[in-house]
Amino acid sequence: MSSSPTEQLTQVTMPQMGISVSEGTILEWRKEVGDAVEADETIADVTTDKVDVEIPCPASGVVEKLLVEAGETVDVGTPIAEISSGSAAGPVAGGPTPPAGETDRSSFYSPIVRRIAEEHGIDLQVVEGTGIGGRVRKRDLVAFIESEPAQAAKAERPMHIESPYVPDAAPALAANGNGTHREPMSTMRQAIARHMVDSRRTAAHCTTIVEVDMHRVAARRAALKESMQRRGVPLTYLAFVARATVEALEEFPVLNASVDGDELVFHGDVNLGIAVALDDGLIVPVIPKAQRLSLEGMAAAIGDVAERARAKKLEPDEVHGGTFTITNPGQFGAVLATPIINQPQVAILDLEAIVKRPVVVEGDAIGVRPMTYLPMSWDHRALDGATAARFLGRVKARLEGWEAD
Repeated sequence: MSSSPTEQLTQVTMPQMGISVSEGTILEWRKEVGDAVEADETIADVTTDKVDVEIPCPASGVVEKLLVEAGETVDVGTPIAEISSGSAAGPVAGGPTPPAGETDRSSFYSPIVRRIAEEHGIDLQVVEGTGIGGRVRKRDLVAFIESEPAQAAKAERPMHIESPYVPDAAPALAANGNGTHREPMSTMRQAIARHMVDSRRTAAHCTTIVEVDMHRVAARRAALKESMQRRGVPLTYLAFVARATVEALEEFPVLNASVDGDELVFHGDVNLGIAVALDDGLIVPVIPKAQRLSLEGMAAAIGDVAERARAKKLEPDEVHGGTFTITNPGQFGAVLATPIINQPQVAILDLEAIVKRPVVVEGDAIGVRPMTYLPMSWDHRALDGATAARFLGRVKARLEGWEAD
C-alpha cells in the first residue's frame, strides 16, 4: 500500500511511558495494515518490564505500515507504525477488495499472518478471513489451526512463533503423543527469568533467618482491624512487618543502598518494593518515601499497589526505583525460603506463614504463640553477616515489643 500525494503520513512511535523506562516490547497489534483507526484508539499493547500499556493512535486514518513485529523490543521514540490520512484516506479505509474471481490474495496478508501460515504449512487461500475486504487476520488463522488439525499437521517444521505472546494459540504437541507440549514463555516470565539470573550472577547471595513471636502484633491487629476496615484500609500482618522494616532501615542505612561498581550508593528515602503474585508471574510495585508512612498509611499503600497490580493498572514508573524489597510467600502457606535479591538493591526480606505452635515463653513456661520466620537474602559485597543479623534483630525486637501507636 502506498500513499497518494494528497495523503499525510503520521508516525506512531514507542512513547515515553515513564522517566525510568527506555524501551518497550510489542505484545500484540490491535490493528493490521489496511485497518481504519480513530485518533486515541488503541493500536497496540506494549509491555515495559512487566507492566502492560495500551498505545493510542495519534491520528485518525488507515494503518499504512507496521514497522515493528509483535515480540520485538525497541527503544522509546522508535517509529513502530505509519498512519495515512487525508483526502485519499476514505477509499483506502474501506480496505482493498480483490476483483471478482481473483484467488490470489497474497498482497492482503500481514507479515505476521504470512509467517504463521508458512510455519504451519497452511495455504492462506483456504482460510476464511473476517477482516476488511475478506482479509485473513491473525485471529482467523489461529482459529483455522485449532479447528483444522489435519491441515496444521502438514507443516514442514514444528510450530515456532517468534512472538512470546500469541493469545489463544494452540500449543504444539510433542511427537510422543503423551500430552507433553511446549509453550513460549510470556514476556513477563522472560523478564523475570533474565532479572533473577542476572541477580544470582551479580550479587554474592547470603541468607540470614530470625524467628519472631507475633503475639503482640496479632493483638494490635485485632484491636485495629475492624475500625481500619470501615475506613477502607485492609490491615495485614505485612503492614506491620513493612513498618518495622522501614524503621530498622533508618538505623541500618547500608541495607537501603545499592552497589554501583566499587561504590555503595546510600539512598535518602526508603522506596519500598512489595512483591505481588499474579496469575502469570510476579511484579514488585514500589511505595515511595515509605519512611513517612504510619502503620495505617503503610497498610493503605500496600493494599492500593497490590490491587492495582492485579488489575494491571500500574504505571511503568511504579515498578522502578525501589531501594529495599519485601516478599510475602507466607500468605500461601510457605514456611521458609531464600529469596533472590531484586537488583540493584542489596537485600530482600521474606515474610513466611504465621503459624501457632508451642514455644518457651517467660518463666520457662510453654505457651502457644503465633510464630513466623523472617529470612533475608543479602549481598555480601555490601555488608557482612553481623550487620544482617543486627538488622533482623531490630526488626524482630520491634515486632515482638509492638505497642499501641
